[in-house]
This record gives sequence, structure tokens and C-alpha cells, in this order.
Amino acid sequence: MNYYERTVGCGQVHGDLVGKTISLSGWVNKRRDHGTIIFVDLRDRTGLMQLVFSPDYSATAHELADQLRSEYVISVKGTVVHRAAGTINLEIPTGKYELQVHEVVLLNKAKALPFQLDEAAHVDEEIRLKYRYLDLRTPEMQHHLAMRHKIIYAMRQYFNEQNFYEIETPILTKNTAEGAREFLVPSRQYHGSFYALPQSPQIYKQLLMAGGLERYMQIARCFRDEDLRADRQPEFTQLDVEMSFISEADIQSCIEGLLAHIFGTIMNHQISLPLPRMTYDKAMSTYGSDKPDLRFDLPITELTSLFQGTSLAFLKAVLDKGGRIGALHVAKHAFTRSELEGWVSKALTNGAKGLVWIRFKENGEFEAPIAKFLPADFFKQVKALIPSLEEGDTLFLIAGKYQDAWTQLGRLRVQLGEALGLIDHKEVNLLWVTDFPLLEYDDARGQWSSVHHPFTSPQEGWEKLQPGEMKARAYDIVFNGIELGGGSIRIHNPEVQRKVFDYLGLDKDDMESHFSFLLEAQELGFPPHGGIALGIDRFVMLLAHCKSIRDVIAFPKTQSGYDPLMQAPTPVASKKLEEYGLRVVKKEAGS
Repeated sequence: MNYYERTVGCGQVHGDLVGKTISLSGWVNKRRDHGTIIFVDLRDRTGLMQLVFSPDYSATAHELADQLRSEYVISVKGTVVHRAAGTINLEIPTGKYELQVHEVVLLNKAKALPFQLDEAAHVDEEIRLKYRYLDLRTPEMQHHLAMRHKIIYAMRQYFNEQNFYEIETPILTKNTAEGAREFLVPSRQYHGSFYALPQSPQIYKQLLMAGGLERYMQIARCFRDEDLRADRQPEFTQLDVEMSFISEADIQSCIEGLLAHIFGTIMNHQISLPLPRMTYDKAMSTYGSDKPDLRFDLPITELTSLFQGTSLAFLKAVLDKGGRIGALHVAKHAFTRSELEGWVSKALTNGAKGLVWIRFKENGEFEAPIAKFLPADFFKQVKALIPSLEEGDTLFLIAGKYQDAWTQLGRLRVQLGEALGLIDHKEVNLLWVTDFPLLEYDDARGQWSSVHHPFTSPQEGWEKLQPGEMKARAYDIVFNGIELGGGSIRIHNPEVQRKVFDYLGLDKDDMESHFSFLLEAQELGFPPHGGIALGIDRFVMLLAHCKSIRDVIAFPKTQSGYDPLMQAPTPVASKKLEEYGLRVVKKEAGS
């Protein structure tokens, strides 16, 4: 089956080619039969080009064109000409030209598609993923994956100029107590033993610093066996970075340079450096989130002092247990009563135990479900804490343990921002959140756990503090209210590492079993070092204005972790399992 050697892409035909003979190859996007003349829009990844088939150019080509249908694959040869004045299409780069086809080769036919490509956005996602190779032909997916390529290429360019080495780390690695649930891979040669797929290259990149490589980066594939969300997949890609003999400011400056390079070269958008910094404590107290969206205002104000001595039973119970009361002040928006009750329902759906609204009217009067429990001068009291409060404004209050109540207020804040049109979706807002807690107490397990990971260095003076008071040398980069990445200065001293492991409940045997190689490396000249990882899937999703990372991954899983295209995961024959010393145990009901 012969075809003509392609001389140019469909979307790359330009004025200098007018009058010249060229060859194009691609898919039939649309066919329009005007009797003696047949028009075909030919598509490849560069764009569209209009083909014209006429008996005047070639009777044979015209006869074959009569058989063409959408998604047939063809190769053509012809002459580039200007379109007639009334037929120019300025919406595409090649809209001023058309190809008078002299020869055509049919390379492959296509059956009726399971869905039309121009309707893919409205097709059930599982169908799109089952026929992902068709979905990838759409302009949207072509654009997203082209952008992904450009971003990754720009990353490699930048880090090469900064004298980093790109080094691949193993995919088959050791099961550790690093954090998230891992995928395990049975070993055929070592029955009863398993590799793990890496959650990240964390340990390896630290060992590369021990090896004296000093500046490492990798476009790394990572795996986590966790419940999925719109921005989470069982396998994902991250930019992984590690550096020796540096401080937090060095890493942050390096990443700011990277972001400026990507936004400048790919998005044609200049970002102002240095990026703002905000401590974790400030972010939580003001916005109820460690990844605050600062594209809009609406801070949280604490109103606990106004309710001391209240006779309202549920608020009194919260305050007696050391709880606090926070509020969101919504200005200049007249909520209806049904809208207010709708926000109460939304807060309950979010996980809050309750939401109280207070609507201020004229002359300091107010309306609220708890109005009879509030003093007559309540408007004046609130205005002393919120000077911008005016008649017609509304407060939303949530009470509870600080962390729980403020987290719920943070979620409500974002939902109000979206619903009330407070967010400028064209704005780019980047900031660093710093000074995270080192440890957090896990009530379910009854022990401390790492906020970042067990290799994060504590801040100076940590030995004199209680575990819940210790701060980490950790930092996150936040993009429009979404965590783009996080990192830290690592522990390089074995005694500090053992003490942190001890706080996490690892005894000496656990330390030796899981991390003996790391502790030994720390005793053999381990340099101070630190790094960061950025989620590439998430970054591309944000830059492409997509709602899910599945829209920027070539072959993603569904939200349940299933691959409709390959129909994976699948059962494995018992005989093959026996080679690995495995057998499937039937899951008991309710387990």
C-alpha cells in the first residue's frame, strides 16, 4: 500500500506554497459533497487543510473521494491555491488556502465510531477512556498533550542550564513506612518477598546527595494505592528535585526561576518575583486552608470573644471544651432565606456539625436563627472586630475545635467565592506556604505522624518543645488554591533522624528493618540537603484550565482506578500465581 511522502503538515500550509505541489497525510475530518466538487477537511496533529476533489483535476481521485467517510486515513498530492474570496475561513491558520487534489491513496477505512469526535466532551468518560485513542484525536486532547510536552521540555531546559543532572531512580524498590499505601510486586525468585512501586524517589534522591551528585532532577513516575479524586491517579508524574548545601530560600528561588521560565515561554505571562510567603499558621487562621486561594478576599474572623457567657446550649458546649467560633463576612449580597438555608445544607454536606447565619438589616437590627440569644448591640460588637461590616451584610458562623471549624470555614469560603463570582479565573496567584508543623497527632492510631514525611528536618530549637509545637523546615508552592508541590530541608544527622522515628512510634527494630541503609548513610558523610517535588499532571491541568488530571494524561484510569481500554486490573491464572508463591484468598462478606 503506497502513500505519498508527506511534505508538510495539514495545519502548516502557508502562502509561500501557493502554486506548488505538496503531499499531505491524515484523517478525514469532514466530507462535503457538492455534486461534481467534493470538499474534504483533512486533519493531522498540526491542524486542518481543505482539499478539493474535481474531475477537472483528476477523475480517479474524484471517484475515490466519493467513497471517503469521517476518520478514513488518506494520503494526497495536489496543488496549493488561494480560496475564493467568499470562502476564506479566518478561524484556522490555513483558511486562505485549499489543495486541488490530483492523486489520493486510501490508507485505511474506519467503521462507524462509538462517538463523534466533535461531541466527545459530552460523552460518558468511561466510554471515552475505553476508546481513548479516538478521544486523543480531538483538538482539546491534542492541545493538552502538546502543552504537557512543552512544559516538561521547558523543565529539562531550565534545569540543564542550572547544572542539574537528570538521573533515573528505580521503579522496583523497598516497602517502607514512608506514608501512603504502596503497590506491592511479588518476587518470583524470592518467594514471600515483595518489591514496592515508589510513592516517590524520596529515599533515592537523598542517597544521590550522599553520593555527591549535589543537584539532581527527574521527571519521575510515582505510584500510590490510594482512594482517587479528580486530581489523583494511582500512577502519576512529578518533577523531582534535590540539592546539597542549600537553604529553603535557595530551593524556593530555583523553583521561582523555573515557574517564571514556564509561564514566560509557554503561557506568555510574566510573574512577579519573589513570590509572596505566608506561614502555615497565618494561612489556617485567615483562610482555613494550608493552600489558600488568594484570588479573592473573604478572610475568616474569630468571634469567640463575643459568645463568652452565652446561654445558647450548643455554643456553650463547644466553648466549654476549648472550642472556638469563626465567621465569614459576605458583603453587599442579598441572600434569600432559601439561599441561606441552602448554605447550611452545603456546610453539613462538607462535614460541618452546623452553620449559623446572621443577616444584618437597618439600624443595627439583625435576623438569625439564634437572634433571641444575641444582645441588642450585636451589630456594634461585630463591627468592632470587622470594621467593614455594613447593613445588608451577612455572617456565616461555624463553631468547634479550631482545626475542624477553621477547615470547614475554609471549604465554605471557596464555595462562596465560586458561587458569588468573586474569583477571577484568569488570574495567576502563586505563593509559598512555610513553617508547617513537624508532627500531627493521629487520634485513630493513637500516635504522632509526619505532616510532610519522616525525613523532614525540624526547625532549630525543636528539642525543647512538645511534639505538637515543633515546626518543620517545610514549604509548599500553591497555585490558585491548589497545592502544586511541596518540599523540605531533609534530616542529615542520624541522631536527629532516630529521634524523629522515635516520635513516630518506630522502635529500634523498625528503624533497622525499614531504614538501616539511610541511617548508615547518614553516618558516612551525608551533606545537608533539601528538595521539592511538583505534580506535573496537576500543573498541566491548571495551565490548561481543565477540571481533572485525567484530561491531561494520555492513558489515565477512571476515578475508581480501572482502565477501560486495557480492562485492567484483571485476574491472574492460578498457575502463574503459584510461580510467585501466591494464591487468592476469597474475601469474606463485610471484610
